[in-house]
Order: sequence, then C-alpha cells, then structure tokens
Amino acid sequence: MEDYLFQFFRQYPPVIQALIATLFTWFVTAAGASLVFFVKKVNQHFMDSMLGLAAGVMIAASFWSLLAPAIELSDGDWKAAAIGFLAGGGFLYVVDKILPHINPGLDTRHAEGIKTSWQRSVLLVLAITMHNIPEGLAVGVAFGVVAHAADAAAAQQMTLGAIALAIGIGIQNFPEGMAVSMPLRREGMGRLKAFLSGQSSGIVEPIAGVLGAWLVIAMEPILPYALAFAAGAMIFVVVEELIPESQRHSDSDFATLGVLAGFTIMMILDVALG
Repeated sequence: MEDYLFQFFRQYPPVIQALIATLFTWFVTAAGASLVFFVKKVNQHFMDSMLGLAAGVMIAASFWSLLAPAIELSDGDWKAAAIGFLAGGGFLYVVDKILPHINPGLDTRHAEGIKTSWQRSVLLVLAITMHNIPEGLAVGVAFGVVAHAADAAAAQQMTLGAIALAIGIGIQNFPEGMAVSMPLRREGMGRLKAFLSGQSSGIVEPIAGVLGAWLVIAMEPILPYALAFAAGAMIFVVVEELIPESQRHSDSDFATLGVLAGFTIMMILDVALG
C-alpha cells in the first residue's frame, strides 16, 4: 500500500501532489455534509465524539507531521519552530477577531469577528472555513517540503508523511462538513442547499494547499517556519473552537474519548506511513 501511494504521487510535481491531496480532504468534507440526505438528526454524543476526534487528529498532526520535522530541518534548533508556531497561532487569532463567523450550535447573538448582518448560514460556513485554512496549508507545506529532499529515500519518507497528514486531515474533515450541514437542515433549510453550504467550507483547502506548497518550494529558508506556522494555526483552532464546542454539552466524556481516539489514529498514520 505504501509503495502504491508513493508511486502514484511521485509522478506529479509537489504542487500537483498538494492539489490532489487537498481535493481529497475537500471531498471528505463534502461526504460529511452529505449526511443531510440520509438522516434528519445526528446524535449529540456522536457529534461531540467526532469533534473531539477532529481535535485529537489536529493535535497529533501538529507535532508528528509539522513541529517535529520543523525542528529536524533546523538541525535540532528550536528557534524557527517556536517563532513559526507562535506566528501561526497569532495569524489565526487575528483572523478570528476579523472574520465574521459563528460556531455550530450557537445563535447569531454569539457571532464573533466584525459585526455584520450576514445570515447565520454564511457565518457557520465561515467558521468552518477558518478551520480549513491551516489544514490546507499544512498539507500543502508537507508536500512542498518533498521538493527539497536530499535523496530518493528522503523523498519517499517525506511523501508518505505528507500522505499520512492528508488522510488524517481528511478524517477530521468529515465531522466539520456535518457540523455545518446538519444544523442548517434542522433549521428548515433544504437538503441540497444545506449540503452545498456544508461542503463549500472545504473549498479553501485546495487553495491554501497549493499556496503552501508553492511557497516552500520557492523559498527554501522558510521551510521550518512554514511547518511550525501551520502547526500553530491548527492548535489555535483546536483550543479556541473544537474542544470548547465538543465539551459544551453535559456529558463531556464522549468528546474526551474522541480526542484520545483522534490523536491515536493520527499518530499511527504518521508513524506507519511517515
């Protein structure tokens, strides 16, 4: 399986690899949103578990797939990783304060960012879109690093690590698509429109992925900073949005178990493939 995946991706340049991988993650977002065609309501414990799983995947990916390689590329020096990590978190903090959005399960009174009269459906989509920016960037950067591999063996290891990251991001995108489409369906929106709204939040991932790959290919010195930047942005999303949302209801054990499961899945993927 590993050889097949590597042979498939190696025939394309890294930017195209990043595009293929992030199109996959967008597809999984759409798959999650498509639940509106089959069910009327998703059990809250299941939703909390899935959001927790998404958080666990992102935490593990931030270290195993991004921060650890950033430190390795810096020959063990922590400074680039620390600067990039804080910059990524700071960037998402600014986006969070500016971009109008609302988290799933809340009404428009709890909207964040610049005040606006936009509909709740738009604010929900923007909330998940904000999550997907660092995810797409992380996948793109991971594939872009392959262009600077020292030899064929390193290129294979880096490619498989990037594929593992894309699979992990794809897994956690499923509940994100669901988190938009299902609430909109419950509020009376038609199934097709709710689905289109849910999947549209993933459009930004191929854009961010291609941009991330191109940047690290064009500017080799930013490699460790770019990897750590994506990690910091993802951790901000986890702490600011995913974990609080998953723990908002009375029984938080499902969400906590989801975090543990997500972390374990991503760790296994990264170690097994990367």
